[in-house]
Amino acid sequence: MTAPTKKIKPLVAGNWKMHGTGSHLRELGRLNTSLSKHKFGCDVAVCVPATLVHRLSAMKFGAKIMTGGQDCHGAQKGAHTGDVSADMLKDAGAKWVIVGHSERRAEVKRGGHGETSKLVREKVLAAQMAGLRSIVCVGETLAERKSGDTLKVVGAQLRQSLPDTCSAGDIVIAYEPVWAIGTGETASPAQAQEMHAFIRNLISKAYGEVVGNSISILYGGSVKPANAEEIFSKADVDGGLIGGASLKSADFTAIVTASKS
Repeated sequence: MTAPTKKIKPLVAGNWKMHGTGSHLRELGRLNTSLSKHKFGCDVAVCVPATLVHRLSAMKFGAKIMTGGQDCHGAQKGAHTGDVSADMLKDAGAKWVIVGHSERRAEVKRGGHGETSKLVREKVLAAQMAGLRSIVCVGETLAERKSGDTLKVVGAQLRQSLPDTCSAGDIVIAYEPVWAIGTGETASPAQAQEMHAFIRNLISKAYGEVVGNSISILYGGSVKPANAEEIFSKADVDGGLIGGASLKSADFTAIVTASKS
């Protein structure tokens, strides 16, 4: 399959993870001011802790900085103490939600939640019902890459995590090589392109080339101002899911303005 023929508007989404209290929202005020001084051709979202979703939405950045949550439960409501539903995120003003992040898929003994792709699929469906757009994360560990199982692992995660109906209007894929998150390591631009092309081809086979050629595929592995432009320049890379660098307005602005339009 060739690279997409339809131009895809890039998305750069920040993931604050478990960082930030109300005072940290001032950094997004600085981001808004900074972005106002630059030309950029991408959508921008910031996925904040659940306690900040409503407060970020209340800052009324509109489409310039869209609000996202970092996870949701697969049920609309119920006896799930401590969980947040997709409907709750929507009610608080969110437009996006991350599901299936590697830190949630990771084994409990390694500090994760042990989430399966089946559970991720339930969350995607819940997000669709609530009218949220999902950023569905997939990616391999260092051991899986070294064993030559990267395509097998990522392919299985995609097939099992995505619902029967999938469109560019409600789902974005984020490829995050687990070995390149918080380690300072980054997949080379060529490695990123190879995996993004594989994912696009798989989506095209499962949902048709119209979907495959229009769905956004983000790279999520230690993107920084220094490497963003080279990574984003690849044909099948449609932006990034940004971790630590999204917490600093200067760094995040540099990454946003590096995205291809």
